[in-house]
Amino acid sequence: KCIIISSSIITTHSKFIFKHIFLSCSSSCSNTLFHSIMSTPAEYYRSLPPVSKTYGVACLMTTAAYYLNLYDARSIALFYGLVFKRFQIWRIITNFFFLGPFSFPFAVRLIMIAKYGVSLERGPFDKRTADYVWMLIFGAVSLLVMSVVPYLWSPFMGVSLVFMIVYVWSREFPNARINIYGLVSLKGFYLPWAMLGLDLIFGNPLKPDILGMLAGHLYYFLTVLHPLAGGKFKFNTPLLVHKVVAYWGEGTQMNAPVQSNPSAGIVFRGRSNRLGGTQTTTRSTSHETSGNDSSSSSSTRQQNQGDGVAFRGKSYRLNG
Repeated sequence: KCIIISSSIITTHSKFIFKHIFLSCSSSCSNTLFHSIMSTPAEYYRSLPPVSKTYGVACLMTTAAYYLNLYDARSIALFYGLVFKRFQIWRIITNFFFLGPFSFPFAVRLIMIAKYGVSLERGPFDKRTADYVWMLIFGAVSLLVMSVVPYLWSPFMGVSLVFMIVYVWSREFPNARINIYGLVSLKGFYLPWAMLGLDLIFGNPLKPDILGMLAGHLYYFLTVLHPLAGGKFKFNTPLLVHKVVAYWGEGTQMNAPVQSNPSAGIVFRGRSNRLGGTQTTTRSTSHETSGNDSSSSSSTRQQNQGDGVAFRGKSYRLNG
């Protein structure tokens, strides 16, 4: 009886926490989340921005494969001895996709990606896909550098990367209202500290959270605080990242130094026409003069000029 009662209490408490994770934010991100819940799973999946969707699905598939015993978790863990001595380079990347086995903490971390990561990609990083990818790459590299210290090392750094997303969200949305358990109402700026305190109360390790906060603060300082203070150092997204995102063909990057790959994701290259659109066909006959041909071609060029461009101009970070 004691075991049954304690199990029911834990289940009820988990549902309570799960409920308040969804209801914790009263800003626009919570409206987006509830709108996504009301839609079908397929519509919700298609509505997700590309980077957060790719990372979340990769983490889910990694845990699902581990649950099916398709691989050993130690084969993707971060061990610098195996990386440098046996050249198992994949460990530098794969350790960020394992958020733990299927459990309640795993569900919470996945919700953080679906809520705060999506909110960032649709808000401050809207039409800045390459910049958002660079934020995740910079956070991963920073965590790898910090994990060189033996005390800061962890076999899986995915939890720290997710917490970095939460920290950057708290700096981009500092005035969003956060409701914890329906008892304490805080601003979004204090969300990482509140979650850090909850992990302390529940007995969860604090080191991954703290490392994520350090990586997030370093990125926010270099990209926002330092330029606002008049610093001359500009922490721009590297050209290589722009090229990779352009070749990927997903998302949008305003004022990108490279153009997106028009053939990304296309198996067959050929002439195509938009469904339901209009098509202008010019037929040349013996009665048409060369002057009419030149005027029609110039008007066609003016009509097609600027196709595929959603917005032209400078972009600024929200709340910056």
